Order: sequence, then C-alpha cells, then structure tokens
Amino acid sequence: MKKLLLLGGSRYLLPVIEVAHKLGLYVITCDYLPDNIAHKYSDEYINVSIIDKEKVLETAKANKIDGIMSFATDPGVTTAAYVAEKMNLPSCGSYESVSILQDKGRFRKFLEDNNFTVPNARSYTNIQEALEDVEYFNWPVIVKPVDSAGSKGVTKVEKKEKLEESIKYALEFSHSNKFIIEDFIEKKGCSSDTDCFSVDGKLVVTTFSSQRFDEKADNPYAPMAYSWPSTFSKESEEELHSEIQRLLTLLNMKTSIYNVETREGIDGKAYIMEVSPRGGGNRLAEMIRYATGMDLIESAVKAAVGDSVIGLEQKKYDGYWAEYVLHSFENGKFKELYIEPQIRENNLKELDLWVNPGDEVHTFTAANYAIGTVVLKFNSKDEMETIMRSMNEKIKVIVEEDK
Repeated sequence: MKKLLLLGGSRYLLPVIEVAHKLGLYVITCDYLPDNIAHKYSDEYINVSIIDKEKVLETAKANKIDGIMSFATDPGVTTAAYVAEKMNLPSCGSYESVSILQDKGRFRKFLEDNNFTVPNARSYTNIQEALEDVEYFNWPVIVKPVDSAGSKGVTKVEKKEKLEESIKYALEFSHSNKFIIEDFIEKKGCSSDTDCFSVDGKLVVTTFSSQRFDEKADNPYAPMAYSWPSTFSKESEEELHSEIQRLLTLLNMKTSIYNVETREGIDGKAYIMEVSPRGGGNRLAEMIRYATGMDLIESAVKAAVGDSVIGLEQKKYDGYWAEYVLHSFENGKFKELYIEPQIRENNLKELDLWVNPGDEVHTFTAANYAIGTVVLKFNSKDEMETIMRSMNEKIKVIVEEDK
C-alpha cells in the first residue's frame, strides 16, 4: 500500500482523502493542530508544523512515504517540493521553481524578467525603504504579505499616508517578514481564481472563473463567490492559456494541479496574478468537477504518488455554475441559514454548512472565517448574473449577537 503524506488539516483535504482511499492509498496528515477536521479522516496523524521543512522531511523519511501534497494549503507547498526533491519523490517541479511561484515578490520579478504583462511591483523587508519608494508606483496600490493566502493581510491603499499602516498589517500575516507593494490593476468584469492542470509540463486543462467579492464585508478582498464561465474575452483567455503554458515551460514544471489567479484589466491587458502548484481553497476543484466532469483532485493524487495521469483533457462547462461562500456580517452565535425558497427549489445543488446553532462565527475578514458553501446551477447567464448580484438577500447567515 502506497503512503501519501498530506500537509495541513483543513476541511478542503476531505475530498482528497476520500479519493486517496478510493485509490487504495494510506493517508497520513500532518500539521501542528491536532483538532483539525482532516485528521479525523486520515489513517494517521503526525504533529509537525508544515512550515518546518526539515522536520517534515524527517517525518517523511521515517514513514517511508511514496508521495507528498499540500492541497489547498499554501504554507506547505514549498515544504512539499523540498521533501519531494530530497527524497526523489514525484514532484510538480523543482524546489527552486516552486519557491519562485510561492513568493509573490520573486514571482513578480520572474514575470518582469521574462517579459510577461505585469504591474509595477517590489517586495521589501524594510518599511522605511518602501516608504521612500512611493513614486515608483502608479497609485492606488495593493499591499500584501509575499507568503500568505486566503486574502490575509491584503489592503488596497489609496493615499500615501496610509501606506505604513497597511504594511504593518501585511507583516502580521507573513511567515518571512516580507511584503510586496504593486500597482492596483483596475479589472474589467470579474477577476478569475480557479484551478488548472499540467501533465508532463503541458497545460491540458485551463479554466477561468468569475471571482466575486462582497463590498459590504469587513475584508472586501476576500472572495465570497465564484461562477463559471468567466467574464473574460475569448482573446484574453487564449492569451492567458498561452502565457501560463510559457511560464510552466520556463520553470520546467511537470505534472500538477495549479491554483491560478488572473485578471483582465481596463487597460485591455491580461495579467497572470498568481500561479500556485496546489489545489485552490474554497472547493474550486470540486466546482470544476460539477461544471465539467473533470476530476482534477483524483489526477492530483495520482500524480503525487507517481501514478500516470491519463485521459485528462479540456471540457466545456455543462451550463452555468456558481459557488457562494457562506459568511457572516456580524460576530456572534450562529442561529440559522436562510435560503430563498425559489433558490432552494430551482438552483441549489449542494449545501455544505460547517457550523451548528450556537457556534461562534466571525465577520468575514479572511477565507478562514467562511462557515460553509452553497453550490448553485443556473439555466442561463442572465439568470446567474441577476441572482449573483443579490446573493446577500437571497442567502443570509442569521446570527445572535454576543451579549
């Protein structure tokens, strides 16, 4: 029986564990939080921090693993690449290539050096150095940690006098004490955050979504919904596919799932924002399975243990699909979830609620404060857009405020 080591313990690992067991694999989960839900479903749990790559390597050797993954768990991606390289295990790419993809500062520099379309961007460890650099950027700017996910520590800064405050906020979420400042790219339509897949370096599946945000949420940069297909033009999608392929070729990437964020700017340019060799959070690969029938999770698990990925190919969307991330506008105790009867009857395909009445919930400042997801299908683009514009009225998280 082959052994698969999964870094992390979030609920986004549950479909990975299910697929791995279906494939006959022994699953070990690993992080420093023993109460995480995924550990209840794995065959074995080991308490080691996933950012301590030497400890994870020691654990991997001791358990004689056959593969390692950090699915939907951003901090473990470089660790997984490091262990795979040291143990000569199946890998998405070299540790150096993965490190470039995972560090937002290095990634922006790599894109710039290789003539990709890229906003002005610089990474820093020194706050004063960044404050002296303000004229380099086209304002407004985005400030974020170079090494965090889930929209943690991200701020749009309109005024230069607010820059230092935003930098300090970003650093609260950085493992490496580094942050990046970049021009804010005003988007045309919706940005995209979804998953892609390469086999032996060839990009065989490229998907684009409409990533949607809630301007009323405490963090308006934490995605609250995704829908498929995207709002991109056909030309932008073709250009982005070509440029993502060029990126993977330059970095000599192999067989892997990728969480890819892209944007079509009002300047008419198509931008690659992030490419991470992992499955995305917010159940994106599961949504692609709903919308197309393609099982990127099974392909990713097979790749991780060295099994061949055969027959994976681009497919069209079967209609119009959306995922709504359940979130609260208040701190307090969860009371109930309201779903408009018409939505429940005509559009609801799956409800995955993660809290029970009386559980504490928090305002939506980051992706980890989501309390569930809803999967919806629509009969037309117009129906989807109409409903998505008013989701906060059609699906409501009802909370009793703490006294």
